[in-house]
Amino acid sequence: MPPRTPRAESLTQLVNEVFVANGALLAAGDALTAEAGLTAAQWQVVGFLEDGPVTAAELARRRGLRRQSVQETVNRLLRDGMLSRADNPADARAPLLRLTAKARAALRILGSRQAEWADGVASGLSEKDIETTLRTLRALRDLV
Repeated sequence: MPPRTPRAESLTQLVNEVFVANGALLAAGDALTAEAGLTAAQWQVVGFLEDGPVTAAELARRRGLRRQSVQETVNRLLRDGMLSRADNPADARAPLLRLTAKARAALRILGSRQAEWADGVASGLSEKDIETTLRTLRALRDLV
């Protein structure tokens, strides 16, 4: 294998840190969501549906996830009474997913808990660093 350029080595280290940070964020999300009866993965799906009903495939596309893994999460949420299905006028084979009252109640609990958590974590970082990281991650997403 040819050696990496210094820039490529830095990018590789960044990618590795993103993977580690993702694991830490999912663990923090699981801790935040336990009281509401959700996992971090379920929270991602439920939170996305706050904007209105969509199909599982659309959810996966917008979140950059595999449709199969989103569908597994959706199935659990349907079983747990967090989601319901609605007819999709655009495609009868792909029902729209909607939040139930139970999911909306969980989101109310999580909203204040997440805001408090985010304020606590953000207090350890400079606003400039947060903004730079956000721009960098968005640029990286667009390049890959």
